Amino acid sequence: MKPIWQIISLLLWVALSFVPAVVGSQFLPDQWYRELQKPSWNPPGYLFGPVWTLLYTLMGTAAWLTWKRAGFVGAKLALWLFIGQLVLNGMWTWIFFGLHRPGAALLEIIMLWGMILVTLIAFWQHSTLAGALL
Repeated sequence: MKPIWQIISLLLWVALSFVPAVVGSQFLPDQWYRELQKPSWNPPGYLFGPVWTLLYTLMGTAAWLTWKRAGFVGAKLALWLFIGQLVLNGMWTWIFFGLHRPGAALLEIIMLWGMILVTLIAFWQHSTLAGALL
């Protein structure tokens, strides 16, 4: 693959990984969240943007490495799992911040963590670096 196509394909995978952020931006913390009792170890709000930007970039890079190594056919399951965990990622924000349902968000995030673990294992089989980045 020519270097320009490698860069373009990487950017496309990273862009895909940011879809949950775009969806989540519709459900920002509001008065309900500010009034919640939070633990002392709750990180300050200004950290979420930079941390999630890094995480989404790493996730997209991991998907790109998996795709680059095995292609759509060879990494079909791994890439579908990745898309599934992106969907769950976006749903959490909607459930927690949009619907104000912390109990449902807890159940959903347990499913999300399970999906991330399964995706990590699937990525690892194609690229240890991709698994580590995820």
